[in-house]
Amino acid sequence: MEKIRARLNIGRKAEPVKLRKRKSQLYSKEETCTHGVLGIGVTVFTVVLRLINCFLVQTSFVPDEYWQSLEVAHRMVFNYGYQTWEWTAGIRGFSYPLVFAVLYKILHFFTYDAVQLLIWLPRVLQALLAALADIKLYSLIQSLENPDTAKWTYLCQLCSWFTWYCCTRTLSNTMETTLTTLALCYYPLPGSKTHSSTKYLTLVALAVIFRPTALIVWLPLLVYHFWQEDKDKKLKLITHHCLPIGTLAIGISTLIDCMFYGKWTLVQYNFLKFNVLHNLAEFYGSHPWHWYFTQGFVVVIGPHLPFFIYGCTLASKRYRILLVTVVWTVMVYSLLAHKEFRFIYPVLPFCMVFCGIALANLKTWRRPAACALLVSNLIPALYTGLLHQRGPLDVMGHLQNLCDHTNPSTPTLPEVLFLMPCHSTPFYSHIHCPMKMRFLECPPDLTGDESYVDEAERFFADPHQWLMTSFPYKSMLPTHLVFFDVLEQIAAFLDGNTFVRSTEIFHTHFPEGRVGKSILVYQRH
Repeated sequence: MEKIRARLNIGRKAEPVKLRKRKSQLYSKEETCTHGVLGIGVTVFTVVLRLINCFLVQTSFVPDEYWQSLEVAHRMVFNYGYQTWEWTAGIRGFSYPLVFAVLYKILHFFTYDAVQLLIWLPRVLQALLAALADIKLYSLIQSLENPDTAKWTYLCQLCSWFTWYCCTRTLSNTMETTLTTLALCYYPLPGSKTHSSTKYLTLVALAVIFRPTALIVWLPLLVYHFWQEDKDKKLKLITHHCLPIGTLAIGISTLIDCMFYGKWTLVQYNFLKFNVLHNLAEFYGSHPWHWYFTQGFVVVIGPHLPFFIYGCTLASKRYRILLVTVVWTVMVYSLLAHKEFRFIYPVLPFCMVFCGIALANLKTWRRPAACALLVSNLIPALYTGLLHQRGPLDVMGHLQNLCDHTNPSTPTLPEVLFLMPCHSTPFYSHIHCPMKMRFLECPPDLTGDESYVDEAERFFADPHQWLMTSFPYKSMLPTHLVFFDVLEQIAAFLDGNTFVRSTEIFHTHFPEGRVGKSILVYQRH
């Protein structure tokens, strides 16, 4: 009987049953956060990749990445430099340049304001913020979908050639995109477990302060949030979140602008008046209404386009508002005459969500498709990052040597004249010495004078005549001239005034109009 009792455990206390721990990533949030790529955590891998991204982008994109950020910050801290007409007209806010001015001030305080740190530290900051946005996007999809979809969305985001090209630049569009992605992670998408109205609205407000056009992207999202909110919470959303955060953001940005402008200035109103009501942006070029649909969006999304289209057909209803936002943004920007690729960059992370869903549903062809996507993005990413339009940065690196007055090749104080389309190169932020420099200016006419022609246009209309008029005496000539190799008309002027070519710097394989294949630097002897 004792043996039978022992086998049946009669009279003994039952031992607690030990349940097997599930190892699936679906059940362990901790596992998914630490499990990464090639055995490295997602956070570490993303940060390292974006830092590599930062140092592998050695080309220029558009003038605004310097003239609306670093040049302004340099002048704020070091009290010399050049500010474009937008700052005179009060249509640009100081909040965004202030971010880099703080970095410059710290470097200056500790006497570490070497020119290379001034160039690279702001870009490293942008790279770290971009990495944070990538990680947050991955976490968002992980909370909404299965780990497989999150993984493929993460891959799509990292391998996007346009994101690689832009995410570490000091463009306000870059910061707008980063803040938009971070805000999306706290936005109340159906099923989201990370939503926070205070957090996402604060990030949206910050994006609008840095770049007022961020409101275009967020308008349908804000309307959708208000519409889906419970009736008894709608008023609370406005009075407890939207109004306080919006008022505080506008108040702080206005105080910052007033402090640096030295007078009361409402930048958001001035920006709207000049760019929308007066349409002055058209002065810098215009495109047909369909440009974003036929060229702009196609180029920005690149090889991801078929995956985006396929993903749109598969995505659940919760992502419908993201698709509406993409279409809305492209349509609104299509109504404006002046169009650029970077304007629609903030909706690119939204598109990556659909691309990730598409890849996750391919099943059999998923890995070959992912490899093809990676390779097809890698080629334009490396080419545009390392070769295309690298001349402006290289020429400023060459001109840095002129700051050394003990250099025997520059016995007199150097003076540089850039005979190029205006704002073709960075300026004092990439030289960091008060050397005399000048370029051809091109501010739009703010007086309504129909006969107005800017300095750059007058020069290119007759380069030789402009030079002879501007420098009637040899003593007035600069020591160095910088221009593209397409400017052949001034050869006689160069010979007659003893200018000798000192260097030729590669710029692009695709010269166009006034922009040549190389940049030439001539020195007067």
